[in-house]
Amino acid sequence: MLSIDRPVRQSDYNRFSSTTPIVIDNGGSHFRIGWAGESDPRVIFRNTVQRPRHRATGETTTIVGDHDPALIKYFDCTRSSSRSPFDSNVVYQFEIMEYVLDYGFERLGAQGIQVDHPILMTECPCNPVSSRSKMAELLFETYGVRSIAFGVDAAFSYKFNQQLGICDEDGLVVCSGLTTSHVFPFIRGEPVLDACCRTNIGGYHVTDYLKQLLSLKYPQHMSSITWEKAEDMKMEHCYVAEDYLSELELFQKKTKEAEEKTRCWQLPWVPPPQEESPTEEELARKAALKEKQGQRLRDMAAAKRSVRIMELENELRGLEDLVQELDEMDEHEISSFLSNTVYSSRLEIESALQKVSQSLRKARGEPSDSEERVDVLSAEKFPLIGIPDEKLTPEQLKEKRRQTFIKTMSEGRSRAKQKRADEETQKEKQIHQDEEKRCENPELYLESLRAKHKELSERIEQRKRLKTNGSKTNGSQNLNGAGGRGERLNAAQRERMRLLTTAAFDRGKGEDTFGARDEDWQLYKLMSRDNDDEEDEEDEAELARVTSRLQDIDPTYIGPLQPTNISQPARITPQTAEDFQIVLGVERFRCPEILFQPPMVGVDQAGLDEMVGVLFRRLYGVDDAMKESISNSILVTGGSLLFPGLVPRLEAGVRKIRPYLSPIRVVRASDPILDAWRGASAYASASQFSSQTFSREDYYEKGEDWLRGYHIKYDL
Repeated sequence: MLSIDRPVRQSDYNRFSSTTPIVIDNGGSHFRIGWAGESDPRVIFRNTVQRPRHRATGETTTIVGDHDPALIKYFDCTRSSSRSPFDSNVVYQFEIMEYVLDYGFERLGAQGIQVDHPILMTECPCNPVSSRSKMAELLFETYGVRSIAFGVDAAFSYKFNQQLGICDEDGLVVCSGLTTSHVFPFIRGEPVLDACCRTNIGGYHVTDYLKQLLSLKYPQHMSSITWEKAEDMKMEHCYVAEDYLSELELFQKKTKEAEEKTRCWQLPWVPPPQEESPTEEELARKAALKEKQGQRLRDMAAAKRSVRIMELENELRGLEDLVQELDEMDEHEISSFLSNTVYSSRLEIESALQKVSQSLRKARGEPSDSEERVDVLSAEKFPLIGIPDEKLTPEQLKEKRRQTFIKTMSEGRSRAKQKRADEETQKEKQIHQDEEKRCENPELYLESLRAKHKELSERIEQRKRLKTNGSKTNGSQNLNGAGGRGERLNAAQRERMRLLTTAAFDRGKGEDTFGARDEDWQLYKLMSRDNDDEEDEEDEAELARVTSRLQDIDPTYIGPLQPTNISQPARITPQTAEDFQIVLGVERFRCPEILFQPPMVGVDQAGLDEMVGVLFRRLYGVDDAMKESISNSILVTGGSLLFPGLVPRLEAGVRKIRPYLSPIRVVRASDPILDAWRGASAYASASQFSSQTFSREDYYEKGEDWLRGYHIKYDL
């Protein structure tokens, strides 16, 4: 597609006489207008209209064709979409068409809205009568043109290339525009539109397909893949594969030829700033600064430690003075003396003295002396425990309860410590025995470990399954799924329920004496719900020990798979230039392939080569010699058929359809984009052109139905 700037207003409009026709190529993509007899159109612009609002005043203005970059800062063009007067390739929005014609005539140099010239306008093959009638009415009523003639754009292109000797008098034209593609034959210099074939696939669909593929492939760069950029990439990089499946297989195998055909589009990318390596002077400066900060922190810590040591020394000195005063007092004076302090007994003072001494040694960095520790929880420190309650005062009873609690806690810790020591001893003994067994018979020892590992694993798994799903009762099951609670309990739970029921039954017989005997506590342990949990913990600990042992001595052991941590955050790597590249591989030939295979984009219609076959089947009264002449002159024209490789692909497709040894020649137009206007310009400059036009009087006299049979003769 051509990249066209906004057209300049022509200044020689009055130089042409009123009998000079104006030629308009009203294409779905671009609007071209100029004078008959000239080689190129005077004005070319995109056939769209946009009506944005002014940013300051809010007024709506009309912009025809491409955007003027100077208007972007004044008008909000992002909130108004571009509209086309076409529906497919037929004009149906005549309000928009009027804006386009106004702009075209104004750029051509017309003064006012009156255009006192004959008009030759191109249209699509088999244009509906209603569209042609409204177009004639618009030109006659609004612009006051003298006369009008309508002709098919592809037919003008064929006749122009016939004059250049590219195609013959009898032939076939394949034309693809923005939204549609047509195929129709020429016999004795005139088009046979009754045999015309049409497919609703054109350049718009190729561009849209390319944009969709790239947006799905690179969603992070979707904003950069605009319609205009996709159009440029289509025209610059896309091609038609001679054999689509072979070309696709070439890229799937990632061959060297496929790499050579791959294209890369580099998006704007700014490399992240790279930090320069610091110099030796900078490193020395940072090291000195770090040492200075560290020394400052050390000084602060030393000062804080000195203050802490001073506070602990003062507190220790005060506690020692209290102990010394207590030693010098009588027994009856101690209670009154302690009431003036925060301590309630000599025991608390000695305990506080011990703690302060330990804290002071720790603050000074001195090692702790375990031999100097005072065992404040020894038996001689609990003098009130052995005295009966009747001989104690209320304060002494309170102190006795406190001493009892402290002694109980101390004994509990001692028992726990002894238990841990016994467990460590037992563990070392077990390891020693296992090592002896392994040395005595390694194979037997390994087999026993494997068997034990299997037994423990099955036991733990079965217990988990029973806790989750319950156990199945022997015998018949309730097919309706309405089993009782007893059928949903495992063996341990049923045993617990039995014990609870028995205890409740015995309790109901008379006085509640449960707990008076030692056997009752054994029953309580059996009924405890934590019993199963303790068994689970023991089995799991033993399984862990056996598993660890197997991992050490059995090289063939494969432990259970550990679940991977899927919640780990993804590592963020810095983006490089490759992350901002759009790679065109299979998209280069996949997008134009829809011209031959429209079902790829959901259009259930025939492709270009199939339409040629359908066209030959529609030529009922044409002999084989004429069909061979037609197949020997196939012209490819239209802006959507500029892809490299399209002519050989179309020729190969037609060769599969035509009979064996039929002459087939496919040629491309000299200029597939402008040949339609040039052919119309040459046609309008002929002296017999006026005989092919109709005036306003003819239109109103003969009516709309007359246009149904109106066709110009292309051979003048």
